[in-house]
Amino acid sequence: MATNLALDDQLIEEARVLGGHRTKREVVTQALLDYVQKKKQLQILNSFGTIDFDLNYDAAMQRKFKRGDAVGLRKPDSKPKRAV
Repeated sequence: MATNLALDDQLIEEARVLGGHRTKREVVTQALLDYVQKKKQLQILNSFGTIDFDLNYDAAMQRKFKRGDAVGLRKPDSKPKRAV
């Protein structure tokens, strides 16, 4: 998508040199990626202290429970196994 922006040429050039970019487009793309990443990190940081968690949570046991291993909830095989 073509977009026209009025940008500070000195700032763009400084960012291009520091970032080792060849074009203004690379500079702006990287700047936007960095901006989005930073904002997402800030959202995560702001969520600290707002989420309840269980100190006794056992992820391995939870996985087994979902598969039905923990309490014998697996469906029986459709064919009985033959004794060898």
